[in-house]
Amino acid sequence: MKTTTVLAIALGLGALGACNKSPQEQTADNIEANAENTADTIEANADNVADNVQANAENTADQVRNAGENKADAVRNSADADGNSAH
Repeated sequence: MKTTTVLAIALGLGALGACNKSPQEQTADNIEANAENTADTIEANADNVADNVQANAENTADQVRNAGENKADAVRNSADADGNSAH
């Protein structure tokens, strides 16, 4: 969730919760709502980072596999060209 959306929600909740409350209670509720929204944003960002790390690891693994296959194919093709193939 984007920070601006989180802040807008927090302000909206704060405005709704302001009815019949003392200024101290309103302030405390706003602090609590802001902390909760910040924590949610941190968790969402961590999830995004974890997803990106996993995707990058999978891509790197695929690249290693492809490079290994290409090298093995080159060795096989070289053996075929030399007439040393076991076929």
